[in-house]
Amino acid sequence: MAKKTVASIQKGEGRSFAKVIKMVKSPKTGAYMFEESIVHNDNVKEFLAK
Repeated sequence: MAKKTVASIQKGEGRSFAKVIKMVKSPKTGAYMFEESIVHNDNVKEFLAK
């Protein structure tokens, strides 16, 4: 499914977006989980800083 998402955003203006995966620790259980999002290239550092 990831291949389909990445392939679909590479057409036209899609090259200005990136799929970002961030590891986040759950406050409830203490386990790590992954948060995925498609963000504009200018906002990647802001997304990772949260």
